[in-house]
Amino acid sequence: MSGPECCSNPPTLNPTGGAGHVDNLAGLRTYFSGNPHSNRAVLLISDVYGFEAPNLRKLADKVAAAGYYVVVPDYFHGDPYNPDNSARPIPVWLKDHGADKGFEASKPLIEELKTKGVSAIGAVGFCWGAKVVVELAKVRLIQGAVLLHPSFVTLDDIKGVDIPIAVLGAEIDKMSPPELLKQFEEALVAKPGVASHVKVFPKVSHGWSVRYSNEDAVAVKAAEEAHQDLLAWFDKHLK
Repeated sequence: MSGPECCSNPPTLNPTGGAGHVDNLAGLRTYFSGNPHSNRAVLLISDVYGFEAPNLRKLADKVAAAGYYVVVPDYFHGDPYNPDNSARPIPVWLKDHGADKGFEASKPLIEELKTKGVSAIGAVGFCWGAKVVVELAKVRLIQGAVLLHPSFVTLDDIKGVDIPIAVLGAEIDKMSPPELLKQFEEALVAKPGVASHVKVFPKVSHGWSVRYSNEDAVAVKAAEEAHQDLLAWFDKHLK
């Protein structure tokens, strides 16, 4: 179900990275960035490497700079996937950290954001996190969704979404290949009342938007384009 592709290019985690700070939100250690008084929040839901990934925090700061209050929770409770731990390969690790648990953990988190005066919440999911986001979208706990190189997201999931949703995928991706994204697009286009956008980025692989190498100019350019697309999506649909 999940091969080595979903775990390629592991980041070097940095618990003190980013311009924001770490605190607790609804029982989860969370990276916060941006204006806590903004009425628009964006929830970034990581891939299997968790909330200390440097590129993820860099993106959180970029989204915060656009005027959003950004929260990046540690859904794995200090236990992100470790590719060097041969005793816990990814199928074993996933048994402890299913997307269903991420979905349940998100509910009190969203409620707490609302008590702080947030009136519109967008969520962005990367790989593993995309499944959590689509589940939140299906029950309208969020007002806008962006999925980047999703893992485990099915056509039925997409058919169940009726809020603005963008799906940004990679040309080289066994987890969510372009053929599947085409089916996503057709299902969304068939729902004219639902704003949607599906885009496949050429010459990049699964995970590219947060697991790129800064030395790879092509990868950096593609990642930055995806980041701009997600910002444009929320600027348009997260009111």
